[in-house]
Amino acid sequence: MRQNRPLPDTHPEFSVIEWPGFREYKVENWRLARNGSGRVICNTTTWSWVDPCFPLFVALFWSKIRGSVMFSLLTGAVLVVALWFRCNQVLYESVLVFPALGIQLETHRGHPSLEPFFVSRRFIHTSCLEDCVIHEGLRRWNVRYFLAAFKRPSSGTISIHVAFENILPYFPVLREVYLGVQDMMFPQEPEKN
Repeated sequence: MRQNRPLPDTHPEFSVIEWPGFREYKVENWRLARNGSGRVICNTTTWSWVDPCFPLFVALFWSKIRGSVMFSLLTGAVLVVALWFRCNQVLYESVLVFPALGIQLETHRGHPSLEPFFVSRRFIHTSCLEDCVIHEGLRRWNVRYFLAAFKRPSSGTISIHVAFENILPYFPVLREVYLGVQDMMFPQEPEKN
């Protein structure tokens, strides 16, 4: 395994991991500030001052909560929702390129202090992979670029799978991934003169 960061000064959250037989393009859920200060902006939350407030609230109102079924259910529901939001954050997304087999799009979710709890994977076999493109879309008042893979199964209807759909990295990162996917999955024949 060999890991490198092709854009260390502008996009250190992006890394390329080369394994024997395949390559992983990984984007973590943090980035540098765009103003050039070098400040890290995290898009995940570990612990905040709100987290210890909930047990304090339960301790203060325990006598009321314990006596009422409705307060107990409400407290349990709030606890479950708070725990769900803390443990369902996107940690990183990656594109795995297997030259002979296809590509796999992954999203890893969990708590930032722990290992990922949930991993969603979408595999597109080489026989179904039509193309991989960079496209642009509007998000509020911004133009955002995204990487998409076109899949054509045997039924003939084309479906579009967006890579890094939760993090939406900037264009230089997408360009590196696009060039890597094109190089490994769609090798160009040398031109004959």
